Amino acid sequence: MSKRGRARTPDDPDGPVDPELDPPADPHAAARTILLDKLTGQPRTRAELADVLAEREISDDVADEVLDRFVEVGLINDAAFATAWVESRHRGRGLGKRALAQELRRRGVDDELARDALEELDQDQEEETARALVRKKLRSMRSLEREVAMRRLLGLLGRKGYPGPLAMKVVKEELAASEEELPLLNDSGLEAE
Repeated sequence: MSKRGRARTPDDPDGPVDPELDPPADPHAAARTILLDKLTGQPRTRAELADVLAEREISDDVADEVLDRFVEVGLINDAAFATAWVESRHRGRGLGKRALAQELRRRGVDDELARDALEELDQDQEEETARALVRKKLRSMRSLEREVAMRRLLGLLGRKGYPGPLAMKVVKEELAASEEELPLLNDSGLEAE
């Protein structure tokens, strides 16, 4: 029988440690173990890790001390997290600044750190990403009336966190540019001329 998953016994002091069966006597060690385990899979914010420690019933004093030490040695860095998150989610999911700000807020990133990370995303880059989203979606909208296509494209950009004026500008320009290449239907159900 494997020793895995069993608690240590007096006659088997070198058996494996199962944190659920063998809670460490040192709460600091337990907190460090929990944090290292959570940080192994992906970076996390200090607030997310504080929530995990609270769920595991680590006292606030111990949690603050261990979290402060992890910040001090660079294992937790909310500014770096925010910058990487903005770049990744903007490039990968096409999210605009508003949606990115909401996601960072939900993850417990300080507003000032979030603002700094969002400033690295320049207006031209945000506009080009919005255009790419619209162009991609337009390919599947050939059979739609122009007004329906416009409404759906504006909704898409709105859900992705793009501001209304930018969304309207991009959608109008991309619809105009695509009319020759991909004519949309007019109100009569016939292709626009």
